Amino acid sequence: MTIQKFIKYIPLDVNGKQLDQSHELKLNVLENSGNYLLHKDLLRHYSSQRQGTVSTKTRSEVRGGGRKPWRQKGTGRARAGSNRSPLWKGGGVIFGPKPKKVFLKLNKKERRLALQTLLYNKKNNIVIIENLENGIDEPKTKKFLKICQDCNINLEQKILVIVSKKTIPLKLSTQNLKNIELISASNLNTLSLLKAKQIILTPLAINDIKEIYCD
Repeated sequence: MTIQKFIKYIPLDVNGKQLDQSHELKLNVLENSGNYLLHKDLLRHYSSQRQGTVSTKTRSEVRGGGRKPWRQKGTGRARAGSNRSPLWKGGGVIFGPKPKKVFLKLNKKERRLALQTLLYNKKNNIVIIENLENGIDEPKTKKFLKICQDCNINLEQKILVIVSKKTIPLKLSTQNLKNIELISASNLNTLSLLKAKQIILTPLAINDIKEIYCD
């Protein structure tokens, strides 16, 4: 059973000062534990990352082996029809892996519910920074570090930055920082949220989350 929860945030500007406005996020979350949904979504995510290109050759695909190694009877040795038999060194592989595509389906409503439940569980670790997308107009890591310092963000922890659109200056400013992961709101996923100890959101990203994942 799902229940509605409301989260209210007061955003900060890029200098770390509180603004006179607030943002509210309405989330549908599971009344009981939603761990089973998170687990299903994680399995789906991991399986979609698999290349599935591993391959081995069967006895019919290995080069050679057309001639019978020795005659059937009279030699005292075990009979053999090909030197590419799986029993021989250099032969084929029995029941080896072949290229395959692994796809685990998760219903859209289940995935949305998993993301909303996880966002609600992380509500105390969310910081809203106004105009972060356009606040960095040139690719300078020092600028982003200054914003994090002013907003009391601990860069020793894993930080997830969710923006409406990844601008080139912002992307280049964060790519050298080991604990920063920058994603757009449309690419929000369970794994990134689970790994993050602190989440930075922008008002535009909140609007995208409401539009894409919330009813």
